[in-house]
Amino acid sequence: MRKTLAGSACLAIASLGLVGAAPVGTINAAAPAALDISTLHVQVILDHLGFSPGVLDGRAGKSLVAALKGFQETRGLPQTGEMDLTTLRALHPYRDWRPTQTVALTADMLAGPFVNPLPKNPQLQAKLSSLGYRSPMEKLGEMFHAKPSVLLELNSPQTRLVPGSKIVVPNAITAGRAYDPKLPEKWRQTLSDLNVDSTQPTGAKVVVDKSEEVLRVLDKDGKLVGQFMATMGSEHDPLPIGTWKILGPSYNPPFHYNPKLFWDAKKGARAALLPPGPNGPVGVVWLDLSKPHYGIHGTPSPETIGRAESHGCIRLTNWDAARLAMMIKPGTPAVFQE
Repeated sequence: MRKTLAGSACLAIASLGLVGAAPVGTINAAAPAALDISTLHVQVILDHLGFSPGVLDGRAGKSLVAALKGFQETRGLPQTGEMDLTTLRALHPYRDWRPTQTVALTADMLAGPFVNPLPKNPQLQAKLSSLGYRSPMEKLGEMFHAKPSVLLELNSPQTRLVPGSKIVVPNAITAGRAYDPKLPEKWRQTLSDLNVDSTQPTGAKVVVDKSEEVLRVLDKDGKLVGQFMATMGSEHDPLPIGTWKILGPSYNPPFHYNPKLFWDAKKGARAALLPPGPNGPVGVVWLDLSKPHYGIHGTPSPETIGRAESHGCIRLTNWDAARLAMMIKPGTPAVFQE
């Protein structure tokens, strides 16, 4: 049987010491891909370096390919999007960022408010005090840049989610939490909860590339300093090609639902003010654009980034959107290109 890219690369990763004594296997095309600790290690390193592979799940896919291409560009390597030997050598200096960490749960990590079930109807959502996570598992998933299903793979289903319990998580953990005290306290807590490092490169320009499905952050010298997989536009609400400005952020924002702006709004739908929360339509942050009604924002469904459509805006995972908000200032140009 021919090995897939993921299986072949795992052998090379292990030989370079990027993982410990992790089992290496191949992916059977007839069976669902299992979490591969070697692939997770590469994802974790890229995530720490600012080339987001999206959800940390230990699986190959388009988000990992895009992240590898971004990393390869900054190292002057051929942009193959593959975990080839040259790329693995370039990742080798960062191998101390292990693929997983064991953490002891705290009361704060498990704290709500939780909203379950979460109604889909905007009128019912407007009656809630927040659009919080559905469960502690969903909160922990976003905290470690993963999904609840990934946490289940890394732990026993019998693991109790109580203070003091130890669980294995993807190593998205940051040590940098010295956030600007001028930032709102609740936003600083959001950044900490999402493991967004307080030290970020300064972006002078944002480029949203439709063909590559990525948002790229460039510094004043035009060097790529960050890249995030993004969902942008649809047939009904295409990406507004052109040059705009990022006017500024709204942290943990409420959402003004206006059915007139949504082609798929139900007949008779009424406007509503939805409360803030990570499961709100724009996630934890909204970066307003000079193009009216458009913005860059988070999402309540990180696994859909790059795999679904939007209503014209640019969607990132909540943790990537929060990180981007730390990298740019009001007035930063944003170029949207095909």
